[in-house]
Amino acid sequence: MPTFTTYDGTELAYHLRGEGQPLVCLPGGAMRASEYLGDLGGLTAGRRLVLLDLRGTGDSAIPADESTYRVDRQVADVEALRIQLGLERVDLLAHSAGGNLAQLYAASHPERIRRMVLVTPTAWAVDLPVTPEDRLEGARLRAGSEPYDTAIEAYGRILAAAGDGSDADWDLVAPLFYGRWDEAARAHCAASARQQNGKAADAFAGAGAFDPAGTRAGLRRVAGEVLVLAGELDGNPRPALAARLAELFPRGAVDVQPQACHFPWLDDPAGFAGRVERFLSAGA
Repeated sequence: MPTFTTYDGTELAYHLRGEGQPLVCLPGGAMRASEYLGDLGGLTAGRRLVLLDLRGTGDSAIPADESTYRVDRQVADVEALRIQLGLERVDLLAHSAGGNLAQLYAASHPERIRRMVLVTPTAWAVDLPVTPEDRLEGARLRAGSEPYDTAIEAYGRILAAAGDGSDADWDLVAPLFYGRWDEAARAHCAASARQQNGKAADAFAGAGAFDPAGTRAGLRRVAGEVLVLAGELDGNPRPALAARLAELFPRGAVDVQPQACHFPWLDDPAGFAGRVERFLSAGA
């Protein structure tokens, strides 16, 4: 397991999987260890995945100053990893909350982005929040059978309480985040609690983390192509919101994976890996 020392002396770890051109991968969660990304549906067949454990997660050290869990303060970690890898420009993939870190990195270092894939990303960094209505719109696409009807009712209660739902209700809504609630999805979901640093997650989007106007201006300087990949069944983000994010990049595009939700590489591994590989290889 390789490690490197970032700007403030914190030792960060990353994991290498597969062979080929490197693809730097930023996990979501927020602040979930990169383990949950697995091989991203088999992307390892043609890419060397560089899976970063964000500070305080997985095999990376807890920083001396825990205020550095704030996402804007992790941009320098991504740049330190680029330097560690000896890359002039990077192919970058980010999932969910990690999309905010990727957006901030791209805005700060637009010349370092060759191609970027944002997978079911949140976009707090550019003031494109997901609304409760968005979330329920995605959830209601599953209505008409169990466990989804029960999950939708529980999700409604959670959203009415501004996300402060009971543990029992959160357990009930889990099927809504996967295209198929099968054994693989249940195992993936069950691992989440042990993989996430709760304190770091609470600090991730803390006060002062975002400057949406400045970030939007920075994204307009990204010359590399950007793919925003949404899931047809996902409420976070809905495809329409993903399209609005793609429009912020000069060469941004959106694609919607059919019958997929928040973890599309689990819902259709071959379809996901094939779409991402075609994007990364275009024009190579």
